[in-house]
Amino acid sequence: MELIKEYKEFLDNGKTERECVKSIVAMAEKAGFKDLASCKKLSAGDKVYITKMNKAIALFVMGSESLDKGMNILGAHIDSPRLDAKQNPLYEKEGITYLNTHYYGGIKKYQWLTIPLALHGVVCKKDGTVVNVVIGEDAEDPVFCITDILPHLAQDQMKDKASDFIKGEDLDLIFGSVPSPKNAAKDEKADKKEKDKSKKIVLNLLKEKYGIEEEDFMSAELEVVPAGKARDLGLDRSMILAYGQDDRSCAFASVKALLDFEGKTARTLCCLCVDKEEIGSVGATGMASQLFENMVAELVEKSSAAYSEILLRRCLASCNMLSSDVNAAYDPINPGLYDKDNSSVLGGGLVFNKYTGSRGKSGASDANPEFIAKLRKVMDDANVSYQMAELGKVDQGGGGTIAYHAAKYGMNVIDAGVAVLSMHAPWEVVSAYDMEQAYNGYKAFLEIK
Repeated sequence: MELIKEYKEFLDNGKTERECVKSIVAMAEKAGFKDLASCKKLSAGDKVYITKMNKAIALFVMGSESLDKGMNILGAHIDSPRLDAKQNPLYEKEGITYLNTHYYGGIKKYQWLTIPLALHGVVCKKDGTVVNVVIGEDAEDPVFCITDILPHLAQDQMKDKASDFIKGEDLDLIFGSVPSPKNAAKDEKADKKEKDKSKKIVLNLLKEKYGIEEEDFMSAELEVVPAGKARDLGLDRSMILAYGQDDRSCAFASVKALLDFEGKTARTLCCLCVDKEEIGSVGATGMASQLFENMVAELVEKSSAAYSEILLRRCLASCNMLSSDVNAAYDPINPGLYDKDNSSVLGGGLVFNKYTGSRGKSGASDANPEFIAKLRKVMDDANVSYQMAELGKVDQGGGGTIAYHAAKYGMNVIDAGVAVLSMHAPWEVVSAYDMEQAYNGYKAFLEIK
């Protein structure tokens, strides 16, 4: 169970993209990988990594074949649904200071009420200083929360649809409070200094501990996540309960599989961990950008006699890729949402998803059966447990991954990951057995010709 122990530590130390990249770099360097920027030329057997804005990373093991023969790629994403602090986030109402947030990714807003929350991220100051912030994870730290209406007064709220229980603009964290000045709620001429006392105390504490001013929030990237560590779930400890397992479960298993690869390889091997998948893979660190293309161009330039654009294109078109992403696990409490014969189950092993998308496969990447047949043989030869599945019933909804962004280059790509219960909730559930099978399956895939 050493793999699961390492996995839970990875989750605890990587609740943001930046924290994940930092952990992956540390793991890679321990395994002998070097920053590509420090290498003038690349040869077979070289192990290198490239980072982008500290929020995306790619690891490469150079093969003996020319890059135009393609690569074997494990591609995951390391962002997860959360709440982001706005750029002008602090305000006070009646002695309570709040942190104003903007939710990120697909969440059920009501799930974030009344649970302990932590603040992770960076504050970038004008002098170039980058301040790392983590509040709420240490046993002695304070935590934060979003309040809810007491049942005694919730008659109107309980008539709303679940999506309307709480508005996005009301997902604000309690950050501090002081006793309200007498009649502050009624007296509009109350001393402004007294009415802002709670906020000023909070700002003083932030300055004392982190050296930051209120204006520094304008150049901050602060993420609100559930406070607490990954835990074993069930008396038999067969499952893991943790935040961010979509898609850090697959990211960890992919990274670990590549780092544990031994021996020589003909094809160049790659593990790619990107950002922004939960909001459409946009931005400079998302798969929809030229991020990966630019990374591979650097390899071409450092491993060839002269840079060649056609070599780059041939490389990308000749790749095999597993889009290492999770799938919805069959939920026995809500069976009507699933086609049981085409659903993934906890404990069923690695999940292959031929296509994702919504309804009529909108936004999907549909893998070639020839590629799937090759994968079946590789998995069977390696004695890996796996299953073929869809997300849910055809007209029930849907979702996408980074697969279709990779497919635009003409490469073979299919989604392959672990099944998750309570996906996108603050706390998600995966099977420890599935994590082990994903790791074994990813290792087997790296050997594919």
